[in-house]
Amino acid sequence: MREEENKNPRKSKTQLFKKRWVFPAIYLASAAIILTAVLWYQNSTTDLADPTTETETGTPGTAENGNETVPVISNVEKFSMPVVDPNSIEIQKHFYDDEASAEEQEAALVFYNNTYAGNTGIDIVSKNGESFDVVASLSGTVTRVVKDPLLGFVVELDHGDGITTMYSALENVKVEEGADVAQGELLAVAGRSLYNEEAGVHTHFEIRKDNEPVNPLDFFEKNADSLEEAKKEEAATETDANKEAEGEEAADEETEEGAADEEAPEQGEEDAEGDTTDTPDASIGQAKA
Repeated sequence: MREEENKNPRKSKTQLFKKRWVFPAIYLASAAIILTAVLWYQNSTTDLADPTTETETGTPGTAENGNETVPVISNVEKFSMPVVDPNSIEIQKHFYDDEASAEEQEAALVFYNNTYAGNTGIDIVSKNGESFDVVASLSGTVTRVVKDPLLGFVVELDHGDGITTMYSALENVKVEEGADVAQGELLAVAGRSLYNEEAGVHTHFEIRKDNEPVNPLDFFEKNADSLEEAKKEEAATETDANKEAEGEEAADEETEEGAADEEAPEQGEEDAEGDTTDTPDASIGQAKA
């Protein structure tokens, strides 16, 4: 009988599935396989994302060699007014813009030591004339903290990609060189400076790209990419202007050459005039003879 069962595999399989423990065992095995596949997929996707890089909040990470990475600006973060309450302040002196009207340019001049100079940033004062907190306009690293005899305390932040911000006419500085600061973090309080003494209690704020100042009011509520794009557009405009100027110079040179050619008599005409002049003299000589 047993030999007949062994010879009939279908019958033995049917008897196997009649066992109570078979289907629970199959279910548990399938669940284990599915769970293992899910965990493997999650681990593989986690490895693709670099955990050592910076997050969108601008938090610095750690490089593979164990050294701290340089803070990089998050594309989500935008330049903000370097004060806690923008509604409580006003601009005492604006940025000097070469393309502004004559009246606006005059208002953006700083007078010091019997000399006028264009303002390279904006000077901020409170509406009530009192001091106020000065905060970081953008997350970055403090690269300079110094007391300048003309500008007062100066704090500079590096934001990467050649972008820096500068805050001056400060008092009670709260940060040190090398510190990483987040956007909105307290840097100091507004103070005074000899360079713009007429402003009273204020702070001077600048945004620079590759050490060239730009108008901060053009970039508030915009990210750092907008500053890079503005510089590229400016460079393209200058290139087009140079090409246009070169084209005008070449056209002027052609016009001058054409005018010179028209004024100069042709060689054949000069010879003809010479022959005409000699002929009457010869005729006269022959007549006299």
